[in-house]
Parts: sequence; C-alpha cells; structure tokens
Amino acid sequence: MSRHLERLLQIDHLLRSSCGQTSISLAQALEVSDRTIRDDLAFLRDRYHAPLEYRKKTGWHYTNLAWRLPSISLSKGELFALTLGARMLEAYAGSAYEQELRSSIERLSERLPEQTWIDLQQLADERIIFRAGAQMVNLNPQIWQQLLEACRTSKRVWIRYYAATRLEESERVIDPYLLHIYRATNPYVIGFCHKRQEIRWFRIDRIQELRLLDETFERKSNFDPKTYLQKIFQHEVGGNPVSVAIWFDASAAPFIRERRWHITQEIEEHPDGSLTLHLTTSGLNDLKRWVLGYGKGAVVKAPTELVELVKAEVEGMRRNYHFLTTKEGVNL
Repeated sequence: MSRHLERLLQIDHLLRSSCGQTSISLAQALEVSDRTIRDDLAFLRDRYHAPLEYRKKTGWHYTNLAWRLPSISLSKGELFALTLGARMLEAYAGSAYEQELRSSIERLSERLPEQTWIDLQQLADERIIFRAGAQMVNLNPQIWQQLLEACRTSKRVWIRYYAATRLEESERVIDPYLLHIYRATNPYVIGFCHKRQEIRWFRIDRIQELRLLDETFERKSNFDPKTYLQKIFQHEVGGNPVSVAIWFDASAAPFIRERRWHITQEIEEHPDGSLTLHLTTSGLNDLKRWVLGYGKGAVVKAPTELVELVKAEVEGMRRNYHFLTTKEGVNL
C-alpha cells in the first residue's frame, strides 16, 4: 500500500471516529505537515467527491456518512468469501496467517456500511460451521515465515527434523521448492533433500529448528509442481510408479465413483454394481492405509507388493485381536 493511500485511509478513519478535527489536529495525528493534510483533503474532495465540509464548531466532517472512500472495491459477496476464509483458518488451528487475515478483513469491512458487516459476520458465525476434527497442528509462525522467505528467494535451509515414523530427530539441508497444504491441515515443504539426494516431503510442524543459509539453489529443470503433485497418491513419494488395481464391492463403489482419486485413474464397472479402480502411482504405504479404510469392501488385485502389504497388516490386526480375546481378565 502506498504512503499516500495509507494516509487517506487514516484521515477517513479519524473523520469518522472523532469530532472537531482540524487540519492541524490531523497533521499531528499523522505526523505530517498541515500543508500535506490540506492537500489530502482537497484530493479527497476533488478526486473522490468526498462530501467534506468545515465548520468552526465541528471541524472537518462528512455531510453524508454513507459515502465511502473507493480505495478498495469489494462487493458484499467478495467480503463474505474472505470472511469464510478467516473462519476456515480459525477451524484449522496453527494457521500462521489467522490473525493477519482477520485483521485485514476487519479493515476491509470499514468500507461497507456497519449493518452490512454485522449481517455478514452473523451469517458466517451462525449459519456456516467449519470443523477440523482431530487434524490440528501446532505450526511455528517463525519457521513458516522463514520457509516462505526461502522459497521466495531460493535460499537453502538447514533443519532439525523429527521423523514420527522412526521416533528420532535428524539434521537435513534442503532446497525448499514449494509449500503444500495437504487435506487443508497438514503443511508440508517439498524440496530437494541433500542427505537423500532426492525430492522429499517434510511436515512443517515437525521441523524443530530451521536456519536460512547463505547459499542459493536452482530448482531441477524437470520439476513441475502441478505435474508432480498430480502423479503421487495422497502425499507419499519415492519408488518407481506401478500399475494398481483395487476391487470395490457394490456398497463401497458409489464412494469411489464420486471423486477423482488420481490423474491416471480408470474405473472398470461390473454387472453386480462393483468396480475395479485402475491407476499408476508410487507410494504404496499410503495406498495400503487408504484401502484398509474400506475394510472388507475393498480388495487389492495388483501389484503383488501392495497385496502383501495389506495381507501383512490384516494378519497383524488379527493377531492383536486374537491376543485380546484369549488374554485372561480382559473384558471386550
């Protein structure tokens, strides 16, 4: 925002919030000269047709309070969309921009009549509810801001990272390519890991410490973010792409048909209402967890490696439940 526009907004706010404003009092509040204020008032009146009037008893004031400074043109629909965005960020705890967005919306609302803004707030608060469930992260705003800066300036970073799968910390040097919010709540930085010599994903809320390095980097020439994200299944990367076939029974099939799960997917329909989902991807562990979510309604047909992963998981679950049913003194 330019200094001139910022000053006009401040003048507008002061004229609406307090009486008896003179060019001198406005100049003192904004820490500029009386001449500058007089030029700004003339600009408001001549360029924006502000209904300004000066009286000795009341000072500078608007003769029509319904007039609004047209510095920011927003419809009610646009402001309502931003309001919903703020509510969504509130629902997903850990947002690094929650307070900034709410503050911005409140400032933007000053361009609308007060009753209109109250109506929009009430509608967003009482009629539309966002729930994040258990997917809540504790995002460190400083680390988030540093990663944004590193992505913008192509700066290499050092991180101390906690790997939940191994329950251990490690030190990495990475080239951060982009930030990705998966399922609206899981923030990842995607970049080249110098330790593994390949592109890796790092959950940002698991980064314990981060330092910007003086070194810059260049993205690999064959890395296209959109193409890259389309090819993976959910968020697991690594390994060679394989052809996958998963059969879903008639009760699970409608839930598969209603979404596009992968850019390569093809659906083979069967006479009994079941279907087989075909796709080509890597990241078989994510596929395993996803398939298990459909219980007996899904059966992996290929590849053999994924079949064995699911079978091993089911067998492990069977042993756990068998142990509970046979252990003396346990009530199920």
